[in-house]
Amino acid sequence: MSALFNRLSTLFEEGHAHPVTGLKSDAEFVVAGEQTPAAVLIAVTDQPEPTVILTQRPTGMRSHPGQVAFPGGKLDPGEDAITAALREAEEELALPREVVQVVGTSDLFSTGTGFDVTPVLAVVPPNLDLKPNPAEVEAWFDPPLSLLLERDNWIENETFWRGSMRSYLDMHYDGFRIWGVTAAIIANLALRIPPERLKTG
Repeated sequence: MSALFNRLSTLFEEGHAHPVTGLKSDAEFVVAGEQTPAAVLIAVTDQPEPTVILTQRPTGMRSHPGQVAFPGGKLDPGEDAITAALREAEEELALPREVVQVVGTSDLFSTGTGFDVTPVLAVVPPNLDLKPNPAEVEAWFDPPLSLLLERDNWIENETFWRGSMRSYLDMHYDGFRIWGVTAAIIANLALRIPPERLKTG
């Protein structure tokens, strides 16, 4: 295992060893009824400045067109979150699951659109020959992990949704807008792996 994997694993375990306050959630916007289990892969590249692989959904998609997301999707019957996240990353980006070193699963995020999303943190080699599936991915990019985890790099906004005000985080990076559920999952991970701990190991 790589030094980055070992460092992230230690910080991840320490960060999940006790409750934290301030985790973002859309639970108040969940409509009564069954939530669909889903998973996303937070793929961190193993290089001196680790980055995170993000995708942009095609603008013609029926749900969340043009939005930035982690590779991921619904669990197929019999799958757990890790298996689903690896499968989706392979389907969306041709990211071979055999090169993925899984660190662990983080805080479940219930969306107001009907999904219970489990984030799967993992380390992947740099310079992968990723091939976006045009049906699911319009583009991909990889901002630095340290940039994403630093709370001061985000703007907090509000919008009126389903009868009440909803706050959300927003960041623009290299022509892409990161917000919504993706931003909330990153913010929650930052509470488990504080950016200052990432720098010091």
